[in-house]
Amino acid sequence: MTQRQASSDAMTALEKRSISGLSLIYALRMLGLFMILPVFSVAADQYSGSTPLLVGLAIGAYGLTQAMLQIPFGMLSDRIGRKKVIAFGLLLFAMGSVIAAMADSIFTVILGRLLQGSGAIAAAVMALTADLTRDDHRTKAMAAIGISIGLSFTVALASGAALEHWLGLAGIFWLTAVLAMLGIVVLFFWVPNPHRCVVHRDVEPMPKQFRNVLGNPELMRLTLSISTLHFLLTLSFFALPMALHHYAGIERSQHALLYLPIMLIAFVCMVPFILLAEKQRKMKMVFLGAIVVLGIAQLSWAILPNTAFVILIGLWLFFTAFNILEASLPSMMSKLSPLDCKGTAMGVYSTGQFLGAFLGGVSGGLIYTYLNIHAVFAFGAIVTLFWWWLVKPMQAPRHLSSRILHIEPLTQANAASVMAEINTIPGVVETMVVVDEGVAYVKFSPDETDTDALDAFSAKST
Repeated sequence: MTQRQASSDAMTALEKRSISGLSLIYALRMLGLFMILPVFSVAADQYSGSTPLLVGLAIGAYGLTQAMLQIPFGMLSDRIGRKKVIAFGLLLFAMGSVIAAMADSIFTVILGRLLQGSGAIAAAVMALTADLTRDDHRTKAMAAIGISIGLSFTVALASGAALEHWLGLAGIFWLTAVLAMLGIVVLFFWVPNPHRCVVHRDVEPMPKQFRNVLGNPELMRLTLSISTLHFLLTLSFFALPMALHHYAGIERSQHALLYLPIMLIAFVCMVPFILLAEKQRKMKMVFLGAIVVLGIAQLSWAILPNTAFVILIGLWLFFTAFNILEASLPSMMSKLSPLDCKGTAMGVYSTGQFLGAFLGGVSGGLIYTYLNIHAVFAFGAIVTLFWWWLVKPMQAPRHLSSRILHIEPLTQANAASVMAEINTIPGVVETMVVVDEGVAYVKFSPDETDTDALDAFSAKST
């Protein structure tokens, strides 16, 4: 066994520190984005010029600038450095929060939300994570960040209503600015400086691959799926606070007491279905079933938005399905993405996610302006039905894993033979050799592949 293999079994203290710091930065930012969701539509009448359409725009505005700048900021971090881009993005986020906190007009709040979204640092954070962790632990690192996102989303929804009661909307925005500045402190005083800054094809977009990704129907179905999921999130949270407050008669100060237990129960209910999808290879069945559950939740709200019990049952169904899809869609995207454009596919996927969030908020405000709250949820149910119909023909993703093998020496002369030799290992589905990085990216079936053979190959070639 080589020294590299022996040392890769456990994370180093530096890697753990990097992952904890970057996960915290991501979580602090997500908290700031989502804390207003459970209260904004019922508290926004304090702003001059407030209308349902403009309230919906304020809720979803962050998604527009996120979608526009997500990929460019990631590419910029390759040129000028990860930390500079992340710090700049957090400063933009803090500035947007301050503008929203000082706002008297709904238009100023919208401007603040747009500026919050312009701090699009997700791609740069992922790239810095890849810089600071060894390839063997990259999947664990990304999973840790994913967990931090899920936890911050839960905390944001559970705490937002309580914070609005204690601090008001302005107080939430001020707190968001403080969280952003705290993120900068963590970035420079806790997260280590990388010794390398290279393009990672498995986490970063490559401009030459955009056409391949956009022309791949399976990848675009999944991009449409994450876009629709976040469309439904902002559409629903435009209307749900109003349904709870104006229709079901539950005071705003009590909303937090409802969200927290429901979110916790939904998280527990999600786990068996994730295990069924991953361990029992039932990913497509679970995927389609979760979409159906989302539609049932929307339909129940459309029919009875004035019944607290129905709203709460719908919330439980919605969050259970939402958590399942939020966890399984990136996994499906990874399994279906060709190795040479995996990072690009994830960049397009993230862009679709944020664009969906923008369109959901705007659609909720527009429909409520001209129709009523029933129509908002009914539209959500129709969109969900169309989504289910569109993805039903997609192929069930194979249960595949990925590994990065370090090959030394790796040259243009031996690259083809190295790739051919790796492909002879039973269960290997796809191999991509990158001479500039000195690595081979391998996608394989863990049920059919002797992973020791992959490790032995890497050892033999070093």
